[in-house]
Amino acid sequence: MIIRIGYVSQSLHLWEATPASTVTLSRWKAYSPAERKDKLHQAVEKNLTNTIRMLHYNAAQEIKLFRFSSALVPLATHKEAAWDYITPFTDLYKEIGALVKKHDIRPSFHPNQFTLFTSDKPEVTENAVKDMEYHYEMMKAMGIEKDTYINLHVGGAYGNKSAAVERFHENLKSLPAPIKKQMTLENDDKTYTTSEVLDICEKEDIPLMFDYHHFAANHSDDEELSSLLPRFFKTWDKTGLPPKIHASSPKTEKEFRSHADYVDSAFLEPMMKELRKLNTSVDFMVEAKAKDLAALKLTEDLSAARGIKRTAAAVLQL
Repeated sequence: MIIRIGYVSQSLHLWEATPASTVTLSRWKAYSPAERKDKLHQAVEKNLTNTIRMLHYNAAQEIKLFRFSSALVPLATHKEAAWDYITPFTDLYKEIGALVKKHDIRPSFHPNQFTLFTSDKPEVTENAVKDMEYHYEMMKAMGIEKDTYINLHVGGAYGNKSAAVERFHENLKSLPAPIKKQMTLENDDKTYTTSEVLDICEKEDIPLMFDYHHFAANHSDDEELSSLLPRFFKTWDKTGLPPKIHASSPKTEKEFRSHADYVDSAFLEPMMKELRKLNTSVDFMVEAKAKDLAALKLTEDLSAARGIKRTAAAVLQL
């Protein structure tokens, strides 16, 4: 059984490696047409170049999972500022895709909480489709659209969870089939439990992105890891990829839902116990404030347990 461990969007080990340089709409409006183009191009080039730096770093550290920033392109989906964010950067996108393939890095995206399909407002669904299309267009430009997944939360309950779930199924029909094929759904920490999201995933044939921290914060009395994990694993069967788990731990007992800077390996132990029983390789995406530093520290901490061997900077063998 192998566990590979990755991190989200930005390496803190690298100097000034942000992939989220931006241009706000208000600033964009204040610029002349020539300045608008120049500022947007500068921001995207910086973001893509920093992404390339991080992929080289990941390769050197043997970090096999990496979540791209969803903020690579400022104003990509805004009606007023719609612009061609692909053609001018073709070479950079191709370089990113080539590095991902060469070093066997598993990439992903995770749009913000406003990209959802449970709303009763048509414009919210339209914006969700646009945002998914934006991510997919970048994936195509990188040449990794068949290997990269876009992760979403189900959304809000709006006072009637069953009605919201029905809207989700109906609104999801607006999403082009090739993009839907590359999406995952995640259980959340307040509204939709793991079993509820699994029900949706199984109906829509979408893989579940299991978040253990969210499970700990939001689960029903009858939800047990021993029964949930096999169902979760099965949703990944068609992909040919290891099931993917989000790993984080609470900031404090009082701020239980907030992510700590690092991941407390003891917090993960109930899940690790069940994973050992199932003996199936999985990937961990660390969602912690310390980013890559947290991913490497978690690998080190988990490897201290009996029966776990560290075989690379961010890879474990059980």
